[in-house]
Amino acid sequence: MTDWLPLGIALLSVSLRVVGVGYSALLLYRVRDLRFGFLTLMLTLMAVRQALTLSVADPGIEELPGLIVSGLAVLTVYYLSQYVRQEQQTKERLTAKNDQLRGFRKAIRHAGHGIFITDTDGTIEYANPEIEGLTGYNREEVIGENPRMWKSGEHDEAFYASMWETVRNGDVWEGEIVNERKDGEQCWVDMTIAPIIDERGEIERYVAVDTDVTERKERERRIQRQNDQLQRLNTTNRILRDVNQTLVQAESRGEIERAVCAEFAGTDPYSFAWIGTRNMVNESLRASTHAGIDDDAIEALVDAHNDSDDEDILQRSIRTESPQIVHDIGDDPEDAWQTALAERGYRSAAAIPLVYDGMVYGALEVVSTEPRAFEAIDDDVLVELGHTVAYAINATESKQALMADSVVELEFQLAEGCGVCALARELDADATLERLSRSPDGRLVAYATLTGCDRTAVESTVEDVPAIADAAFVCDHDDGGLFRLDLADTCVESTLVDHGGVVTGQTVEDGQGRLTVEFPQRTDVRSLVESVTADHEGIDLLARREHERPARTEQEVRSQLQAELTDRQLEALRTAYVGGFFEWPRENTGEEIAELMGVSQTTFLQHLRTAQRKTLSLLLDDEQARRAADPI
Repeated sequence: MTDWLPLGIALLSVSLRVVGVGYSALLLYRVRDLRFGFLTLMLTLMAVRQALTLSVADPGIEELPGLIVSGLAVLTVYYLSQYVRQEQQTKERLTAKNDQLRGFRKAIRHAGHGIFITDTDGTIEYANPEIEGLTGYNREEVIGENPRMWKSGEHDEAFYASMWETVRNGDVWEGEIVNERKDGEQCWVDMTIAPIIDERGEIERYVAVDTDVTERKERERRIQRQNDQLQRLNTTNRILRDVNQTLVQAESRGEIERAVCAEFAGTDPYSFAWIGTRNMVNESLRASTHAGIDDDAIEALVDAHNDSDDEDILQRSIRTESPQIVHDIGDDPEDAWQTALAERGYRSAAAIPLVYDGMVYGALEVVSTEPRAFEAIDDDVLVELGHTVAYAINATESKQALMADSVVELEFQLAEGCGVCALARELDADATLERLSRSPDGRLVAYATLTGCDRTAVESTVEDVPAIADAAFVCDHDDGGLFRLDLADTCVESTLVDHGGVVTGQTVEDGQGRLTVEFPQRTDVRSLVESVTADHEGIDLLARREHERPARTEQEVRSQLQAELTDRQLEALRTAYVGGFFEWPRENTGEEIAELMGVSQTTFLQHLRTAQRKTLSLLLDDEQARRAADPI
């Protein structure tokens, strides 16, 4: 047994070496690592040597260290294989990481966003190529710099302080920011800044991702402007509707002006409104009405308008008879009115002339604290507003002219192209205006007595007079003929009536025409005369007089009527009225009424017609100063 032990040890040692050779060769084949080739060769030589030793000599106890060496060799192969496996896994992980990093780098380079990485102090360490398109600076220019190099000045220091406080606390900051490109142009950027945390949980860097959203912001702003404009347009339209409703109910010019100013002053985005008119003496402006601003402030603003070196917005609107708008009021020393408004925080203003049929009643100025507050409003809308207000003023003044006790009477010398005067001169006749009235279609109709001509001459001549649209014979009147004349809209009589006047007389004698017309006492006579003389050449103002129009009470009219009518005439009129003679159909005929009175039908009709003529004459002559019907 003792002889077999050394032999067993030697055989076991050789076996281990053979196993090691096979194992090492297998690993060499699998991993292609030359270290396994070296071990395979070494173990092969060791196995051959020991096999040769056994073939020439008997093994002894000295084979035990060889066995140990063989075991260690096999273990070496095993542990080397484990090391190689781990090394291979590490290489695979590194390869995967590198591939991932290359993918990230490629993604960052072609991300379509500006990406840069900074250290904790904000110094840029890396920037992708997109940063040039975003900021105008290339990568080399921004590396080593701080992002503050493209600050635009649109944000205050508190904005940036809040941003850095967020990221330094380990949170992500997201928001929109205005940057300035290298060429000085500003752009909107959607920015995300995130901290990069190391293994210890501390911030080692910051990464920022920027996206140019300038086009989107401009589109949003454009849409917002359009919405604002639409809102302002709707607001203005509502104001116009409210103004129109108010104008229908207004009884005086002052009420109209106050209502218009109040409508604008009480509605955003408008702040206050006032109506300015020109002083007749020095043509300076004065405020007739205001709303949304106190008396002291409007007085200061009116003084600033008058102190401006250049023509101010309100005076220019009156001169040009067209709306004037300042979208962005500036602090210009030469424009005192703009400076006065800018100091009080107002940013835009519009002046709207109040013009109707050539007559300027001043101008409405509306002011807002918002710039471009009138941008969405078309000039035609403002023109229509000014026309509507002026028309309402004209209508109320016309009504006041019919009813006013205190009036201004103007006397004009007439030119050849003026209505009745033109026809009389063409006929070489004299003329007296008896009455003015309105036809159902709104045309002004004159009833005038022409002397020194016959009916045929009038009817043939009227076609050559543009101021007369048509003429019709009514009856013989005194020593002439009474004619109904349809006046053209361009004649001076129509112009004066449209401006709120009441024509009280017109004569033509020996070719010289005179016309008198009454207006309410507060009428701007200067503007009126300028308007009339501008529309009708050759007309001159001869005189201006102020007087009280006598008012007649109902009892005075009754008393005069009873004094004018005889007893029989008054009886005929009363009996006919009570007996239903004027009803339709008639309750009693003329013959039946005459029988009630005990007279013949002929006598009844004679008394009735005389009473009717006297009654109508009394009423119409009493209204002769009002015979130009209310133009409303």
